[in-house]
Amino acid sequence: MYCRMGSIEATSSVHNQEKGLSLSLPRSFLHFLEENGLDPSIYAMIETIPRYIRVKPGCESQLVEIENELKCRLEKVSWLSGFFAIPSQIQIAGSKAYQQGKIYGMDAASGAAVSALNVSPADHVLDLCCAPGAKLCMLADLLGNSGSLTGVDIARARLAACRTMLQKYSLGDHCRLFVADGTSFSLLPVRSCMETKPCLSGKNDPDIFAEWTAKRSWRERKKAAKAGNIADLDQIKSTSPELIFYGRYSGVVGLCKNELFRAVDEPSFSGYDRVLVDAECTHDGSLKHIQKFEDWGWETLERRVLDAKRTDSLLHLQLQLLTNGFRLLRVGGTLVYSTCSLTVAQNEDVVKQFLSRNSLAELRHVEASAIWPCRSGGIPNTLRFDPKTSQTSGLFIAKFTRLAS
Repeated sequence: MYCRMGSIEATSSVHNQEKGLSLSLPRSFLHFLEENGLDPSIYAMIETIPRYIRVKPGCESQLVEIENELKCRLEKVSWLSGFFAIPSQIQIAGSKAYQQGKIYGMDAASGAAVSALNVSPADHVLDLCCAPGAKLCMLADLLGNSGSLTGVDIARARLAACRTMLQKYSLGDHCRLFVADGTSFSLLPVRSCMETKPCLSGKNDPDIFAEWTAKRSWRERKKAAKAGNIADLDQIKSTSPELIFYGRYSGVVGLCKNELFRAVDEPSFSGYDRVLVDAECTHDGSLKHIQKFEDWGWETLERRVLDAKRTDSLLHLQLQLLTNGFRLLRVGGTLVYSTCSLTVAQNEDVVKQFLSRNSLAELRHVEASAIWPCRSGGIPNTLRFDPKTSQTSGLFIAKFTRLAS
């Protein structure tokens, strides 16, 4: 049963030496953990869980150079290609390797969620909740010079950060990014001329997409500013998706704007080959995220995580995101649903509700999990990473395929 925190005092904190807690967790959060059957002692592991980085393909020959710069050894993650563990206290943002786009931070459990999709070259992939962008970059890496990648997020600033990452790591050629509500996003991949040189014949036609540029006209900036001032979420949901980035080979260049924004009601055969729904959650399984509330203030945790109204709406949001992501999946395609929450309510319960309403959805075994340091979830074929078992942040993974009707 998902807990309600309305009457719990948010400002009273507890530092329990007997349980070995390394954070002064407030009583409200301890109550949240208790109500959800979660062990608070996992938060004592913050300093022992490694930091994980992914090395961009092609940069493996520079590992010694990266080690010398970070002043630590890169421990190869044997069960996940391209990932390395470093001591938790190491900061990578100031390093040349990071600034030059050779490495980026990403928890190994998150990498497992992407790996579970089994992305193949030429796939058309949808990342429905793509910010802050690490999974998006990994997906782009896996696609290489083929297929297409569509990233969607409702937060413009966070999506702009994704755009910056794609450009920094030179991964944007086959990608397009939309500011949109993931529960109602309806645009399908463009399945034509992905590998050919972009058509620029219509570059002076305002109704045809020329190559993307960071420079925008005064009218476009004014429109964006107006959109940014929309405060009511219902208003945001009612607006059309806003395209804020597209690569040369994303299928957008040379396309008429009315073609791009044409939604399709039945995408079963023209939908995406792979869909990732890494849904918004309470982030209680991400130890580093919870640690940040010591600086942000525990009252922020109460507002963002423990508020009863928000948690009720969050469960509804997760089900909506999963449902819409599946709607956009083609027959035979693969969808992965994941959260970094350890609660049953946001994971197994959401999956159960979804399966009860979608007869064409089938849970599938994740083949690679045979060598992963994870355990089975509360439903067959689902997986759970957690700090004690996996030496990673907590993560739930469920893999679906879409059956023919």
